[in-house]
Amino acid sequence: MSVSAEPRPVGVDLQENEENRALVEAIEADNEDLNIRHMPGMIRLTKTGQLVINQASVESRLGRPWETHEFQLAIISYFGEFVEWDDDQIVIAWKH
Repeated sequence: MSVSAEPRPVGVDLQENEENRALVEAIEADNEDLNIRHMPGMIRLTKTGQLVINQASVESRLGRPWETHEFQLAIISYFGEFVEWDDDQIVIAWKH
């Protein structure tokens, strides 16, 4: 029996509000093939492989400084693992 090495989907559910719309726009700009699903009070972002959130992209859309720890305030839930979380980038992927 062989184990498939295909990339698995990852994603994040964010609260639907004005400030998070800029966050979603930034994530969409930095991630090809991003699937965005709007639901009441929530936006689900999914992608195969890895999902990248770049501080500079968010800041340019918000029009103000944005620190990556602010991402915690927007998250409802996620699937995948935070494989990188530093001052300028967050990456959600599966390590295995």
